[in-house]
Amino acid sequence: MGFVVNHVGHCVTDLERSRRFYEEVLGFEYWHELAVPDEAASKLLDLPQPLDVTAVYLRRGDFVLELMHFAAPSAQESVRERVMKEIGLTHLSVSVDDIAATAARAAEFGGRVLEQTNVGLAVMIRDPDGQLLELLPMDYRDRLPA
Repeated sequence: MGFVVNHVGHCVTDLERSRRFYEEVLGFEYWHELAVPDEAASKLLDLPQPLDVTAVYLRRGDFVLELMHFAAPSAQESVRERVMKEIGLTHLSVSVDDIAATAARAAEFGGRVLEQTNVGLAVMIRDPDGQLLELLPMDYRDRLPA
């Protein structure tokens, strides 16, 4: 049976700010943008209308990140920081050439470095909306068992 991960969806409060963060800090490239009709979005996402949702798709290699923004005032929720022990997806882990430089760039583009998590070979950062991202070295997978 075939299986392909199509994309990971990430709800954001400001599309341009988040797009800039993921492009400038992690090297994603813009792919396309989609204004989703309210009727279809409401049904698929099981949310009441109006939603006024826009999705921006970014690519990094084969990985696709969907940034979703709900512009309708009734669709906006309060933002709170999630913690690692909450049930559900907790973080996105990425390998980068230079952890310290990437963390510094994250701070320049509205993110936050969680200095207390720095264990030398890895550190956690938050994007502008508080999403946790784990920065690991490029050879991380090489260290794992075959």
